[in-house]
Amino acid sequence: MTYRMRAVYRDGTFVPETRCALPENAEVDLLVQGPLHTPPAVTNPEHRSDVLRRITDRMKQNPIPADAPRFTRDELHERR
Repeated sequence: MTYRMRAVYRDGTFVPETRCALPENAEVDLLVQGPLHTPPAVTNPEHRSDVLRRITDRMKQNPIPADAPRFTRDELHERR
């Protein structure tokens, strides 16, 4: 039997959003489709600000030279 339903992962358990007609202790196979976005690993605003500052400092230390070659869209995407 195939039955499609939505659930929320909460406290280590998949909680159905609607009632289902399965008997207690029924075993099921789950196909998990991830969220459309990945939440950031760093959520503390001060830590995020520090990470952004360090990244920006590293970028400033290694600028792209003005005479660096410019790639076309096809070259960037390695289309063949």
